[in-house]
Amino acid sequence: MNIKLKVGKRIRQLRKEIQLSQEALALKAEVDRTYVTDVEAGNRNVSLEILERLVKALEVSFEKFFKGIE
Repeated sequence: MNIKLKVGKRIRQLRKEIQLSQEALALKAEVDRTYVTDVEAGNRNVSLEILERLVKALEVSFEKFFKGIE
C-alpha cells in the first residue's frame, strides 16, 4: 500500500472514530469536501500544510496520527 493510501485510510479511521462527516471535517480543516474525499481515497498528494490542518481538525497529535499508520 502506498503512503497516499495509508494517510487516507488513517484520516478516514480517525474521522469515523469521532463521528464526523467528510463535509464536517472539510469545514473544520478549511478545505473542500471533495478534497477530503480524494485524500481518503488515496488520490491526492497532501501537502504538509493541509495535513496539519486535517490532523488539527481531527483533534489528534501528529504522533498519534502517525502511530496509527500501518
